[in-house]
Amino acid sequence: METLDLSNKRIVVTGGAGFLGRQVIAQLEKAGATAEKITVPRSRDCDLRVMESCQRAVDQQDVVIHLAAHVGGIGLNREKPAELFYDNLMMGTQLIHAAYEAGVQKFVCVGTICAYPKFTPVPFKEDDIWNGYPEETNAPYGVAKKALLVQLQAYRQQYGFDGIYLLPVNLYGPEDNFDPRSSHVIPALIRKVHEAQQRGDKQIPVWGDGSPTREFLYSEDAARGIVMGTQHYSDAEPVNLGTGYEITIKDLITLICELMDYEGELVWETDQPNGQPRRCLDTERAKQTFGFTAQVDFKQGLKNTIDWYRQHAV
Repeated sequence: METLDLSNKRIVVTGGAGFLGRQVIAQLEKAGATAEKITVPRSRDCDLRVMESCQRAVDQQDVVIHLAAHVGGIGLNREKPAELFYDNLMMGTQLIHAAYEAGVQKFVCVGTICAYPKFTPVPFKEDDIWNGYPEETNAPYGVAKKALLVQLQAYRQQYGFDGIYLLPVNLYGPEDNFDPRSSHVIPALIRKVHEAQQRGDKQIPVWGDGSPTREFLYSEDAARGIVMGTQHYSDAEPVNLGTGYEITIKDLITLICELMDYEGELVWETDQPNGQPRRCLDTERAKQTFGFTAQVDFKQGLKNTIDWYRQHAV
């Protein structure tokens, strides 16, 4: 297993100021990268949907880790499918091309589990990614991100460009987005329970019927996996990053209520969408190719996330 030495490498991390990005930067430094040589383009002065911004961002860089994404939960996917498709496609496709033209040594694209077909056999294997259309609500986002995999494979084949594609499962952890309009399921539920406690509500409404299963990866684990992939993986095939541990939404919210000492009743709004029926990844390839396995226990990770939210909730 060859190792990319990160010391003295100039590294750009798009989305580096975000929830996952901050963890990735911490892990890069742990792996020997020099803090002063890590650049984080900020969206206010670097719009990656514009080619010139992409060219500026990758100029003179050795490694690009592309985390920036326009992303959210079911609500945002239903409300803004066009923006999610356009923004994610334009950012990624132009950044890859600009990085290739600038002679970047390594490009790491962080994809999405939403790219998988709606009815993928569980656990999802990387080879299943083209066996069907994604779940409808996620499709514009998922397909835009999936196009970047094709682009990286084509650029590797034609130009010998070293771009890799990693597929993390749903992430969670401290500093996540807790905005009810755009958050994912764990922060949304933590906030819901916290606010019900503040108001003294005896009931909490929850979307769907609780039957879908999900898998969650702690942000620090995901960051470690991304940095390990950056250092040790150079191949065309996508690689899943996950835990292989599957939990139903019903069990998830029950666990959150238990950890937060909430004793009210859950009211399932079965006329609201469930999203994809099951999600759980086969994590063997990451283990075999670059030695990654998740380390943070789910209950402990949830506890850390709840503690962080309680300290920062306004």
